[in-house]
Amino acid sequence: DIIDGWLARRSGLVTVFGKFVDPLADKLLVSCALIALVDQAQIAGWIAMVVIAREFAVTGLRLVAAHAEVIAASWLGKAKAFAQNVAIVAVILDSDLEAIEAALVAIAVALTVWSAVDYFWKSRRHLELGRQGGAG
Repeated sequence: DIIDGWLARRSGLVTVFGKFVDPLADKLLVSCALIALVDQAQIAGWIAMVVIAREFAVTGLRLVAAHAEVIAASWLGKAKAFAQNVAIVAVILDSDLEAIEAALVAIAVALTVWSAVDYFWKSRRHLELGRQGGAG
């Protein structure tokens, strides 16, 4: 994913479609991995619910704001994605270092919640515009 983004920017091939689809693909990959980890009883269901709920909420916000502009991922969103992927890999590897795994999962969940709050705070003007337009 990092290499793909770097190559797209370096080659001047960044598109609106790519800015939308790349985060969506990341969200699907993380969601599937989390569901599998819950199924295998390797993480608690509430952790997957918090992360997946954030992903749906932010995707919904992107759709609301899409008429105005494409909202690119922030550094916090990228840190969140990195932390989620590291935590997922750590849990899948299932080492004897359960405290480290738990810490990595806790960091991923904290960054997930923080990035959601940050995302909605920075996008509040899009939400206000949608509400003023009579969308309810």
